[in-house]
Amino acid sequence: MVAVINTGSSVRSIFNYNENKVEADKAELIGEGNYPLDASELSKEHRLKLLLKQLELNTNVKRGSVHISLNFDSSENYLSKDKLMEIADAYMQGIGFGSQPYLVYQHHDAGHPHIHIVTVKVKPDGKRIDMQNIGRNQSETVRKEIEKTFKLVRAEGSKKENMLNIKAVKNSVIEYGTRETKKAIANVLSAVVPNYKYTTIGELNAVLNLYNVTAIQGGKDSRMFLHKGLAYQVLNDKKQPIGVPIKASSFYLKPTLKNLETKFIANKTARNPYLKRIKNAVDMAFIQNKIKAVSDLERILIRDGIKAVQRKNEQGLIYGVTYVDHKTKCVFNGSTIGKLYSASGLEERCGIKRSSSRTAVANIENNQLKDKVQHSSFINTSELQKVFESLLQPESAAEYISKEFKRKKKRKSRGQSDY
Repeated sequence: MVAVINTGSSVRSIFNYNENKVEADKAELIGEGNYPLDASELSKEHRLKLLLKQLELNTNVKRGSVHISLNFDSSENYLSKDKLMEIADAYMQGIGFGSQPYLVYQHHDAGHPHIHIVTVKVKPDGKRIDMQNIGRNQSETVRKEIEKTFKLVRAEGSKKENMLNIKAVKNSVIEYGTRETKKAIANVLSAVVPNYKYTTIGELNAVLNLYNVTAIQGGKDSRMFLHKGLAYQVLNDKKQPIGVPIKASSFYLKPTLKNLETKFIANKTARNPYLKRIKNAVDMAFIQNKIKAVSDLERILIRDGIKAVQRKNEQGLIYGVTYVDHKTKCVFNGSTIGKLYSASGLEERCGIKRSSSRTAVANIENNQLKDKVQHSSFINTSELQKVFESLLQPESAAEYISKEFKRKKKRKSRGQSDY
């Protein structure tokens, strides 16, 4: 079982999301917790009103809505509604939401059994429920207990981990045109965006590209880029975008650039404890093996759940490496870890000499300017050249001087002191 927890500023939107699924016969309301009557006996308005009333008890809570999905292996389609409610109740009790009002919906629009739980994090006494690290601590603990109690497929310790945590549905590596595009992209986003720790669009794409999805910002002079827009698109087998891009705001998760930038800040700190794991894995790989190419290192690291994603230009030259750790769900650019772990550093450790042109391209990765001009999962040579040339343009230091320092300093009268 895999649990995904999301918070938001509008409980009405997540409530309507699930209710609209019910009206479209893609889901059904199977139960509730801490409501005065069975949810089925209450009108849609009354079900929502109870959640809204409880949120009003603490107006200081800005992100008071909580939306949880519990995802099961595709082989567990035998789970009855009663059993799903038992699991939902046990989970809510385990994460400290046992006394909260909540609604449970069973969805039927994916290739695996799953339920959605809608609740709020304001208690009946008006106090806020602390959700700091709830996914890593309380949720993980109760998840494992539920797997044992209900004899569910474990989400770790086997090949199932990849399927449950990364592939939200069966065959979630998308082939354009073989299934509803938006639904397929949404399933990948729901597995990646809330769970992985990334700090740039480029790092996010390092994970999404593994499942043939990419986040695009448009060219640096495009309207979408200038207005900080973001869209998601399908990639073909050659990792080239195909089909029509879909705006980020149209997905339920709202993985817009504005929301992702908030995650970037939080992820930068949250991923730090796991940086040494990648450094040690790379160092041990070189110590224990004769590595002559970055591709050799990639094959070794994947055994430990680390994917070294190479970024190449049109000539096939490596200009960057991003590490995706599927065990800790952390993503790091090689240059962030250190020079020895960047593309140039790895090639030097492999005994490969880099020409000056290749070094220039690698420097662009170090400055992470690719994220600002990224159109898809890769950047063509002409774009790289433009960025490289921009590095050579002089900058006006005055642009960076604050107003306070621009003000003329008043002369002190004789005898006046700073104290």
